[in-house]
Amino acid sequence: MAPPPGPYSGTSTLALVARASAFSFGLVYGSIKLKVLKAKAKSRAKAEAKAHH
Repeated sequence: MAPPPGPYSGTSTLALVARASAFSFGLVYGSIKLKVLKAKAKSRAKAEAKAHH
């Protein structure tokens, strides 16, 4: 299978860089989202504990 003609014929450096940066952005975004969700869960647990006492 020959690569299609045009700017993205083969594996261009730009495509590889774009893919790598998108992947790393996804990792960073995911970890930040997890931290926020964990923090929210913690504060909610604290509020519930206070309400029960």
